[in-house]
Amino acid sequence: MEGVILLGIVGFILVRLLLPTDKPGPTVETPPATQSGSPTDLKPVPTPVVTNNKPTPNQTQTNLLGHLPYDVAPASALAPVTADGSLKMRPVAASKFQEMQAAAKADGVNLVMISAFRDLKTQEQLFFGVKEQRSQDSAKRAEVSAPPGYSEHHTGYATDLGDGNAPATNLEKDFANTAAFRWLEQNALKYSFEMSFPPDNKQGVSYEPWHWRFVGDRDSLETFYKVRN
Repeated sequence: MEGVILLGIVGFILVRLLLPTDKPGPTVETPPATQSGSPTDLKPVPTPVVTNNKPTPNQTQTNLLGHLPYDVAPASALAPVTADGSLKMRPVAASKFQEMQAAAKADGVNLVMISAFRDLKTQEQLFFGVKEQRSQDSAKRAEVSAPPGYSEHHTGYATDLGDGNAPATNLEKDFANTAAFRWLEQNALKYSFEMSFPPDNKQGVSYEPWHWRFVGDRDSLETFYKVRN
């Protein structure tokens, strides 16, 4: 009888050891709330913002009626192109034009310069004065003439050319039908001159076969092309 009782006690102890207990685990305390109501006072880390600091053409160049702004060349930076000194350009452009004119003459072409550097006062008259004379609105006038401060002629690198044997075509689209224009098409680039406003140009300026510019050194190239395409 005692053996049976002993076995019962041992069995009871084993069952108690194997069964899970209801003893609670360790208590995890919640940090006291801050004034903002959040468990901690940690500030969120801001998301980095990636920006493109490269300026766009519209940020660096202001377009006015299809024309871009240009600084006016100082008088000290100009040299006479014609014998009477009435037409002037930057020295390197003046020298190259004279070479080009001599080459055209050797080929039997009478290439002449009609205009070159213009100051603000002259450009004001050409834009506003002629606009009033012809009763043109600003947009219409800008198709054939730049507002003051926006003319390539201010730079000392631009020029209007003509055919001395066909003066009636001066500053007219018919200049494209002259021997001088055909010669320029074939030879102007040899002297670093290019047409500023060919048909369907990006600026939307009317086709001007007579208007050419020098782009034969760093300054002239940057003047017309830097941050503009």
